[in-house]
Amino acid sequence: MILPIVAYGDPVLKRRGEEIEQDHEGLQELIDNMFETMREAQGVGLAAPQIGQSIRLFIVDASPFGEDDEDPEAQKVSDFKEVFINAEIIENFGEPWVFQEGCLSIPTIREDVTREDKIKIRYYDREWNLKEAEFDGYAARIIQHEYDHIEGILFTDHLKPLKKRFLKKKLNEISKGNVDVNYRMKFPAQKVRR
Repeated sequence: MILPIVAYGDPVLKRRGEEIEQDHEGLQELIDNMFETMREAQGVGLAAPQIGQSIRLFIVDASPFGEDDEDPEAQKVSDFKEVFINAEIIENFGEPWVFQEGCLSIPTIREDVTREDKIKIRYYDREWNLKEAEFDGYAARIIQHEYDHIEGILFTDHLKPLKKRFLKKKLNEISKGNVDVNYRMKFPAQKVRR
């Protein structure tokens, strides 16, 4: 089932997600719904707060990057698909790397964000196997972006104050629902809109 994506301005996007218990009711169905929702919106990652659930869950499917034949880094993640439950980034390391990020909860806005190009992360996968892994490049970038969501952080929080001031009007318009999107969204104090 395709779920509405919560828009900028909803308080759920600024809350730290709660830990998930292994017997969390409906978890597998929720994960399936999140993948379906993300594909419909043409995203490469989606966190539970973006569908209104303040829990520590996010998913990644970087296969759309694989469509870029010109970028060898994109080809490396063309089959990267994973579920992250109760994730904890142990370390960010490597070279700082600037990349233009966007977010399904903040449509039409893309801005340069600097992040380290490598991470070490501990998490449970969909089958509840505890994993500890290192990721780099685009995979590390996507994971850090989605991890921020379960920490109550948006990519716009990484921007310099002057850039944030320039975006304030656009962000307010998004929160009011004055934005054109081709996927289901839920705006603060409004009904779901396609």
